[in-house]
Amino acid sequence: MAISALIKEVQVHVGDIVRVHTKIIEGEKERIQIFEGMVLSIRGRGDNRTFTIRKISSGNIGVERIFPLISPWIVKVEVKKKGQVRRAKLYFVRDQSSRQVSRITATGRPA
Repeated sequence: MAISALIKEVQVHVGDIVRVHTKIIEGEKERIQIFEGMVLSIRGRGDNRTFTIRKISSGNIGVERIFPLISPWIVKVEVKKKGQVRRAKLYFVRDQSSRQVSRITATGRPA
């Protein structure tokens, strides 16, 4: 079970708040879309590794998105806040309120 991964030369851990910049192609137009949320899990081996990010959308609806680690569509990854967790998978976050989840990133991990 992986608790961290190297994504676009940025070290990302489970529990971190990250911003993933993805390239979206609509017809002939290209744009960058940002998906910001908490890393719930990192799974897989080799080229098949993926990471799951969960964000709270408008109306308090949770949205999860799974990204492959090696993807030509990921332009950049930024770590906004570091999290302090003792689990490799944070699936229990799905049932918690945003106040309870905020405690994960409140203390932070030493840099």
